[in-house]
Amino acid sequence: MKKLSIWFTALLIAAGLGIIIPGPASAATSYCGLTWGSLAKAAPDTGAGSVTNVRSGRQACYDRLVIDLNGRTDGYRVEYVGVITSDGKGEVIPVRGGARLRIVALAPAYNDSGSATYLPANPKEVVNVAGYQTFRQVVWAGSYEGQTTLGLGVRARLPFRAFTLVGPGGGSRLVIDVAHFW
Repeated sequence: MKKLSIWFTALLIAAGLGIIIPGPASAATSYCGLTWGSLAKAAPDTGAGSVTNVRSGRQACYDRLVIDLNGRTDGYRVEYVGVITSDGKGEVIPVRGGARLRIVALAPAYNDSGSATYLPANPKEVVNVAGYQTFRQVVWAGSYEGQTTLGLGVRARLPFRAFTLVGPGGGSRLVIDVAHFW
């Protein structure tokens, strides 16, 4: 009988400490404190820059894609789509991953003379994202009629954000962050 009361007391203490019975999950809690969604994001174009580089990076809670511009450009459209298509021709471009983000920078990858300001060495692998937690592939979809399109293959349809940063110098950057988890 004494053993039973000791076990019962231990069970009550463990339950009181939350060891055995977990508390309810909170809807307000999110992965790494991120509160982004997965719906389309856009901003109107207010500048006149052109694309000069595309690069990526890994953070603790998300993977990041950065499009560098040589002038002020705030305009973009970023959204999940079923397929990525090339600018101008509309041909489907295969992209690895469980979901695809179409990134449209409202800036050309060429100057006023039509000379390229950015042309990836490999349009099927614009940047190397091997080993990234969320990114699977970055593809070049083209630059046509004053806008540049990239396809970003990701592991799944995950929360993301898009925004611009001014600088360095007279340039700016379009930044796309995709969370590792919900």
